Amino acid sequence: MRERMLKRFFRYVKIDTQSKEGVEDQYPSTEKQKKLLKILVDELKELGCPDVEMDDNGYVMGTYPSNLENKDNVPVIGLIAHVDTSPEVSGKNVKPVIHENYNGGNIKLPGDASIAIKAAENPALKEHIGDDIITSDGTTLLGADNKAGITEILTTLEYLNENPDIKHGEIKIGFTPDEEVGNGTKYFDVEKFGAKYAYTVDGETVGEIENETFNAALAKFEINGVNVHPGYAKDKLVNSIKIGAEVIKRIGQNPAPETTEKREGYLHPYKLDGDVGQTKFKVLIRDFEKDGMQEKRDILNKIKEDIAEKYPGAEIKLDIEEQYENMKVILEKHEKVVQYALDAVKKSNLEPKLNLIRGGTDGARLCFMGLPTPNIFTGGHNFHSKKEWIAIQGMEKTVETLVNLLQIWAKE
Repeated sequence: MRERMLKRFFRYVKIDTQSKEGVEDQYPSTEKQKKLLKILVDELKELGCPDVEMDDNGYVMGTYPSNLENKDNVPVIGLIAHVDTSPEVSGKNVKPVIHENYNGGNIKLPGDASIAIKAAENPALKEHIGDDIITSDGTTLLGADNKAGITEILTTLEYLNENPDIKHGEIKIGFTPDEEVGNGTKYFDVEKFGAKYAYTVDGETVGEIENETFNAALAKFEINGVNVHPGYAKDKLVNSIKIGAEVIKRIGQNPAPETTEKREGYLHPYKLDGDVGQTKFKVLIRDFEKDGMQEKRDILNKIKEDIAEKYPGAEIKLDIEEQYENMKVILEKHEKVVQYALDAVKKSNLEPKLNLIRGGTDGARLCFMGLPTPNIFTGGHNFHSKKEWIAIQGMEKTVETLVNLLQIWAKE
């Protein structure tokens, strides 16, 4: 089973499925994501999902039948993962490398001598001494986010096929595009999917179940200046780049991703495009509490007002869009969905840990679309990075946890 799981994972990560931010005229944002999605349709059919199909938006959905006599009395459970990889680092020509029997030191990546996964910067590596660690060669990300989750879901179905004595209810499988650019559930049809509860297999540390995400909003600044020939610019030119830099400097006086952890929120300027006449940039607003979100909106509005007053010759626009809410609001109303996942971790001889996500998942939006969906660990680390890594043994523990989880639901 391990060898087949690895072959499946390596096959998936070698397919470039990078999504692209800011694409408005097509879905998914990149056509290449459909290459893997089409493969998954065929593989799900081979594993026993007779009704699987990919719709026009690229969503793959299928049903793995129950083997219970009283199947109508057991809730239908969904397992979900996304196929796209982050736009931040190339996912083309991924060359996975296995570092066998990890000894506790730094992990050198053979494709780039300047890159190493340092043990001091990756405390989770201590839990995997003696395990086999998978990385890329250092020239790309690995793609464990979220191809590990896909692999683990399909390996779970394969395990159930080979162990028909394991009782389980009906399982809905869903694979989504464009999660990394915030659109994974844009056209997701919850009613069609047909699950009562679901789990995204998209987490990190072995043993962790995540029931909480950030609240999230996106601030878009647009600064319109006046561009004239610099030789004749006296009292005429209004430089939007300089004004934008001043706005960003003011934002930088507040908590940022690089200075926060745990339940701390932040403001994060992350995308910039501009010239003298017009500068646009985006700022992520993140906080676990609603009050914290409002406080950060107020900060940005105050900055906008102050800068507009200082530069009356410029036009400064600020638009704030809501993105997703903290899924804990919904999951607190469905306690057993999280508790059963924790029980499944414990049944896998692991110490269960309830954690929060300093980010979001498809599950965050699905919760508010009527499908309570906490997040289960994949075993991966350093997502969106050339230093991404995952232990083979961690992937096996995810499969074991999923099998245990389905058995727990079958006893409802």
